[in-house]
Amino acid sequence: MLGAIVKPAYDAFYRAFLQVVEMNLVPTCVLRVGIRYLLKTKCLYHFKNTEDELQAEVDFVKDLRTRAVAEQTKAANEQHYEVPTEFYLLCLGSNLKYSCCLYDKPGMTLDQAELAMLQMYGQRAELSNGQNILELGCGWGSLSLWMAKTYPRSKVTGVSNSRTQKEFIMARAEERGIKNLTIITADMVTFEAPEAGEYDRIVSIEMFEHMKNYDVLFERCTRWLKSGGQMFIHIFVHRTTPYHFEADSEDDWMSKYFFTGGTMPSDRLFCFFTKGLYLKNQWRVNGSHYYKTCEDWLRKLDSNYKQAAPILDKTYGKAQRTKWYVYWRLFFLSCSEMFNYDRGNGAGNEWYISHYLFSKP
Repeated sequence: MLGAIVKPAYDAFYRAFLQVVEMNLVPTCVLRVGIRYLLKTKCLYHFKNTEDELQAEVDFVKDLRTRAVAEQTKAANEQHYEVPTEFYLLCLGSNLKYSCCLYDKPGMTLDQAELAMLQMYGQRAELSNGQNILELGCGWGSLSLWMAKTYPRSKVTGVSNSRTQKEFIMARAEERGIKNLTIITADMVTFEAPEAGEYDRIVSIEMFEHMKNYDVLFERCTRWLKSGGQMFIHIFVHRTTPYHFEADSEDDWMSKYFFTGGTMPSDRLFCFFTKGLYLKNQWRVNGSHYYKTCEDWLRKLDSNYKQAAPILDKTYGKAQRTKWYVYWRLFFLSCSEMFNYDRGNGAGNEWYISHYLFSKP
């Protein structure tokens, strides 16, 4: 009874508060406090005992097996790719790496952190010259371009769901004299690798979080790898509890505007779906690295606002410029605060990055 009264009042308050936020009238420090409150009250799950915690994860796995490979892909694509590449050039580093970077030395710049993480991928995925490499979800080509340049005798194929991303990547490849890179535009829901059974490596960076039925996806990846081939995956995770990004209430802001149809995997979720692969190795990257990444993106967006404004005008309409500038700031702030969250076990240990290396016998 109390909930029936309180929830409508809370939703009304949230709507009113968000209108003030959209006018860019709320200080960043206040926004951070609000984000931490929502992380604590909406994103942290509490269980009476360890049995219930495990059962929740098992039930989540069973549910995923009933779903499509991915859901609401059109909405998810539009949320990030309706904004032209020029906008991301103002926010991301020089490699346009739209994922966690590695700040493993004091005072590192965003560009240095991008490169440090790319180099870590090379080591952990055990990449080498002469391999046939498939990247699933290549974004603006940060890893595909780096692999093609670093391993010039390898054959690199990247898969993107965006035609404009393909055009951007191939233009950069031509500028850099890269000849061993192919980019395919495809929907991962229906994608079939052109050289199934011939890939030495499959790599994927923050793409599996947009997927649902990992049974189907892992089966395909197993089939695409050659015997002895390996798959390296970089994803963000919650320490113990997987969940869906669903817009069920007014304050499900991230789910509604930036991650519709998305999944927050738990750290060990993929172990339920390995199919014909075995987990050869796993590493963790503390969430503080993503915190620093997002803070750098936020600083760049703020410092480049004058250049970003006409892009936002063209994309959303001039009347919506301030609102969407605030929304992009909120997106970076929300991710930053999530990966820096401290539940009492140290900052960056609740949500973080997991790296997995799966091998096909």
